[in-house]
Amino acid sequence: MTQTQSRLNFKTAPVHQVLAAAGKKALRPGGYTATEQVFAWANFQPGETVLELAASFGYSAIALAQRYGVRVVGVEKNADSVACAQANIAAAGLTEQVTVLQGDIFHLEAITEQFDYVLAEAILTMQSDAGKAKVLAGIHDRLKPGGQFLSHELRVEGDHTDTIYRDLSTTIRVNAAPLTADGWFTACQQVGLTVEHHDAGPMTLLNPSRIAQEEGVTTLLTIGWNMLTRPVLRQRILAMRAAFVRHGSDLGYVVLTARKGN
Repeated sequence: MTQTQSRLNFKTAPVHQVLAAAGKKALRPGGYTATEQVFAWANFQPGETVLELAASFGYSAIALAQRYGVRVVGVEKNADSVACAQANIAAAGLTEQVTVLQGDIFHLEAITEQFDYVLAEAILTMQSDAGKAKVLAGIHDRLKPGGQFLSHELRVEGDHTDTIYRDLSTTIRVNAAPLTADGWFTACQQVGLTVEHHDAGPMTLLNPSRIAQEEGVTTLLTIGWNMLTRPVLRQRILAMRAAFVRHGSDLGYVVLTARKGN
């Protein structure tokens, strides 16, 4: 157990911290499969540039650089996470290709460069409507003409969205406010981003068979062991899964690419 995990309060910590402490690697609502769809649409080319929002420890930025030969700049608010990311980048030998800066997704104007792509996964869901609009406007401004916004977010449908919002806030400990698929498309269009590709599917975040398929049986067993040996962690994860199952017909993911005009 890391020092960070030992300090974590499993009763109150947000969902991504709880799941990471349990051993989960894919922390997006549609899992790796949905993210891979976005990357296929993007069709990255070596030498292109990517701005990643909420880059955390730099793992996905490093993977993008290694896999596609792109240059990646990450933005991360937490100073400890930035320091960890910088160490990970150095260890990977990618200091000339990957950078993670301390910054705020609400103030992307602090970054003067424009990029071929801006990547944001499971970030906008956690913002208010006004917050979503502000971040999306910043994304538009940081894209080169013709650049692409790459998005993977939580999606809600049906007539009981207020109930779902309350249930999610109680169980995952963040003020999640997912939109309908059409709502996400409209939010992009309102800031001048034209949706070109999109897909949607069910929530797979805590689906055991999907975890085994995408992350491996070893990861699934690790999560099971940590739940077995840490009662509070077990209670949190089971409560999350119960909420996801309870709203399974109305809750899922959406992925899309949206292009800035030339």
